[in-house]
Amino acid sequence: MHVMPSRRPTSLPAVLLLAALAAALLAPAAASAAETTGRLLVTLDRQGSRGEMRAAAAALLSSGGMVRDGAQVPQIGLVSVRPRAGVALAALARQLRRRDGVLSVRPERRYRLRVVPNDPALVTPELSPGAPPGTILQWWIPRLGLPAAWDAVRGAGATVAVIDTGADGAHPDLAGKIRDAIDNDAIPSHGPATVDENGHGTHVASLACAAGDNGVGIVGVGLDCRLLVIKTDLSEGSVARSIVQAADARADAINMSFGAAGGGPPSRALVDAIDYAVARDIVLVAAAADAPVEEQGDPANLLQPTGTGPDITAGRGLTVTAANLAGARAAFAGRGSQISLAAPGSFGDGVGPPGLFAAFPGNPTELETGGAALLPQTGCGCRAEFQGDRRWAYLQGTSMAAPMVAATAALVRDVNRDLDAADVIRLLKQTATRAAGSAWGPELGWGVVNAGQAVGTARRIDRRPPSSRLRGPRSVRRARTVTLRWRGRDAAPSGLIASGIARYEIYRSANRRAYRRIRTTRSTRMRLRVKPGSRYRFYSIAIDGAGNREAVPPRPDLSFRAGR
Repeated sequence: MHVMPSRRPTSLPAVLLLAALAAALLAPAAASAAETTGRLLVTLDRQGSRGEMRAAAAALLSSGGMVRDGAQVPQIGLVSVRPRAGVALAALARQLRRRDGVLSVRPERRYRLRVVPNDPALVTPELSPGAPPGTILQWWIPRLGLPAAWDAVRGAGATVAVIDTGADGAHPDLAGKIRDAIDNDAIPSHGPATVDENGHGTHVASLACAAGDNGVGIVGVGLDCRLLVIKTDLSEGSVARSIVQAADARADAINMSFGAAGGGPPSRALVDAIDYAVARDIVLVAAAADAPVEEQGDPANLLQPTGTGPDITAGRGLTVTAANLAGARAAFAGRGSQISLAAPGSFGDGVGPPGLFAAFPGNPTELETGGAALLPQTGCGCRAEFQGDRRWAYLQGTSMAAPMVAATAALVRDVNRDLDAADVIRLLKQTATRAAGSAWGPELGWGVVNAGQAVGTARRIDRRPPSSRLRGPRSVRRARTVTLRWRGRDAAPSGLIASGIARYEIYRSANRRAYRRIRTTRSTRMRLRVKPGSRYRFYSIAIDGAGNREAVPPRPDLSFRAGR
């Protein structure tokens, strides 16, 4: 972590500042789970006069099975209809698509308002010398695609464990966000976990999960995520214990913005603690070194060992270096084959604001008074005043980058609980922002984390098998053919996008012999010849677009005996 001289951000009237975030909020968002209205939007061929269009719409409606409902816009050939009672929406859509003069038919969706937190740091300009015009205090929020991510998931079910110097539990952006606090700091002069004598932990915790939409200060990357604050004195035993406790508490991600200098062997205790958390499916995130070196020290080098960075499947967690406003590696930050990803940790090298703006304790801190192990020199001069409140500071370092990645991992886990830690780690690498056509590189690893892309991709990962049910006659007396019908459903948890049923397999058993697959089809019906006197059993298996297969049912969907 690097700290630099104090600055005072300036607040301007909100009406003049909303434009600063407009570009980010208007950027394409990850598609949210669409609410449908139960209507169909039917677009007719617009050839002819407006009177002819109305006549075409009337003819369409007279065909039965539907009623006019919703917006009718003859100028663009739009007719909105709802199926009559007893008519399925999908069946009506198929019927309409077969009609002459119909250009398109689709279920009508209802849009949702974009998530726009009201935290003032999202619209207050950064006026430090060297900052480009239009830069906002929290410039990294739009850079990471967070407005798009928040449209899909607010993170209310996610927990980020922050192993650090504690966090100021009375801070307005942290009060109410702390799920639990654990004190593993044995220094006698230090208080409980919700008191931060140093300042580092409060800043880090707020970058991850500062309260959003509270009209105060900043918003954390994880928006509504909760914090597990674990205060440590940074001794190896204390850190090992903290990792195990965070794993036992089932945190979605553990953030470790600290590390050893150099590449000496880690303690067995630390190795075992990391093994313990990995076995319990926790995403582990560690800060890279705050020096342009290739050896990041532990715990970072345990998560992404030397030489493994270019292998997207390798590693036990994520080692994060710091990027700047330009998307390049910060001059002070670690590089090389132990780097997994990057995230903002600096504005620029010697220009603009002196770090990232985030929460700071109300009490005097060791970072300001000196004598702290994290910052031996006296006086960081990092505290800043914002809207009359001095509980803010500018700090820069890989320490600031790591919690952004940890909170992004927590958002991804919250939106798709079917993903395990290894899935999330790989997904964050795959969706990171990097130069076109490039893959891993020693400066930024797989690139700068992109929460919007990561969440949007996670929503489309389908691990749930579909279901289906086959139906037909229960008795066949004289007929020599029967009609079988089946229906399927590919449901997805709230917030996810199902891949949809791709095909069905139909299985038959005749006279108690083994089942045989008799058809693979996208259709939902078939006619089948039957032999008088034979007994038949049938079931269907649905397969979705992601390749998930429905399990074989314990009993057949349909059984009957063909009469003589």
